[in-house]
Amino acid sequence: MMSQPGHEHAGDGEFLVGDDEFKAATGESIERTLDLSTWHAGVDLGALYQRLEAEVGPALEQERRVQNVVRSDVFPLLRTAPDAPADAGVHQAAPVDLEEVHRKVLFSGQLDTCDGTSITHDTLLLTVTQIGVCLISYQGDELALSQRMFRRDLRTVGSDPIEEAKDLLARRKDRTAVGFTDKRDTLSELARRGIMTYAERATLLHWSTAQWRMGHGNIAPYELLTGSGNMALLAESLKVLRELVAYQQFVFVPSSIKDRLLLTIGDALGPLEYAVIQTADQAMRRIVEGGRYNPESRRLAESFVDDIGHQIAVGVYRASAHAPATPFFAHVDRVHEAAHIAIADSVLQEHRGFPLSIDLADVACRSMFGADTFDDAVASAYREHGEPTRYLPERNTREN
Repeated sequence: MMSQPGHEHAGDGEFLVGDDEFKAATGESIERTLDLSTWHAGVDLGALYQRLEAEVGPALEQERRVQNVVRSDVFPLLRTAPDAPADAGVHQAAPVDLEEVHRKVLFSGQLDTCDGTSITHDTLLLTVTQIGVCLISYQGDELALSQRMFRRDLRTVGSDPIEEAKDLLARRKDRTAVGFTDKRDTLSELARRGIMTYAERATLLHWSTAQWRMGHGNIAPYELLTGSGNMALLAESLKVLRELVAYQQFVFVPSSIKDRLLLTIGDALGPLEYAVIQTADQAMRRIVEGGRYNPESRRLAESFVDDIGHQIAVGVYRASAHAPATPFFAHVDRVHEAAHIAIADSVLQEHRGFPLSIDLADVACRSMFGADTFDDAVASAYREHGEPTRYLPERNTREN
């Protein structure tokens, strides 16, 4: 019925915007927008506030009309959608049940939450990536793991300096610009995202002793279903994901919803309501069909989707009237328990409507493996070798 949050991939043609489409969306032609004589000099706050009030009011009124239609006409269809799990539909979490979740799961130490962070020092000379993951609980238990990966474009020292220079130039020309990450730079993508995402899930599986496990993001994301271009990572990731899904008592919560249809359903939910919408099967299958594998790895990925895809439920919930809707992933047989845990954790910060434990794990990771300590260590190493600023990115030497 819809794609998995965070995994929408479109062809180049789908990004073309016609003149009529631009005018319908913005209220003016592209020619007028490009005419700088129609722009304001400086910041006219009075005009800005008037424009915001004029735009926000009608948009909210339209959205409320859409919400009523979604509740009356779309919500009943969720139960009979082709890829809907057995418990599809909209459900209400009772405050008394959330109180029980707080007492028996969250504050009794029966929920462990894991989040990770990565930071990269990327220069012409050297690329260093640090990955850290933190596992925390509301009882104060904490586990921190880290890994550092170093990359030089040429590690061997040849006897012929001319050939050495040619080899170095050949390697560097295929890499992206310094300070930028591109999926064509497979090793950087693997280090920055794939390994961190794997480590978060492996930590929840192997290091947590809590009854319930909470993770940040999609439980089976694109970078693991494709191995981020590395088939060894793919094989290990699928093993961990199989075991984690078989454990059943998990809930994963992404930071945002990229699927506009899923967002529309979530936006129509009332406080403490949640919708079980679909399984992850079709979205995972599309990722695998579009992935690049060797024959054995493709069979491995396809088998994983066949076995696991229909066991993962995709839903969305709203923790409070003033917070946006939030997606979640859970086992189809534990989806109601998982939704209650996500909502109970999220009502602890009503303004955000997002699990507090994920925020706490993120803060722990950034404080332990953040940029300050990492950048200081990198800068110290360059100073030690007589080059304190030559290879540092511009932002690192900018005065605050």
